[in-house]
Amino acid sequence: MPNTPPADPLAWRPLKAPSLDEMEVVAAEIYRRLPAKFRAMCEGLVIQVDDFPTDEVLDLLGIESEFDLLGFFQGVGLPFRSESAAVQMPNMIWLYRRPILDYWAEHDETLGAVIAHVLVHEIGHHFGLSDEDMEGIEAQSDEDDGN
Repeated sequence: MPNTPPADPLAWRPLKAPSLDEMEVVAAEIYRRLPAKFRAMCEGLVIQVDDFPTDEVLDLLGIESEFDLLGFFQGVGLPFRSESAAVQMPNMIWLYRRPILDYWAEHDETLGAVIAHVLVHEIGHHFGLSDEDMEGIEAQSDEDDGN
């Protein structure tokens, strides 16, 4: 069983949380494994990993605790972009390492699954989907799976 702890309790001793750089590598690999057609629609999208969201982002979203935001999409969703607009900054996705690690520690999911969920959720915003749109898609998926 891959989810069983090592027989030797001290085997956990050398394990540590991934650094910013290591989490960036994991996120890049998760992104690389997304379907090619999906990635093609993300051309120019920048993915960054930081420890926490900035105070400006927290204020913008009305979030009090820096641990309550796992990821953030910054930019203009694809359906709302205009070719006639002046210079547009690239769309960016921020993944927040410490809140993701905190969430992971409190839930029964692998770290890779948590990062993948947050990344795909933020890519949904890149596609112009709202949180409510994505909740509806997830609910429909659960119904289709018989859950």
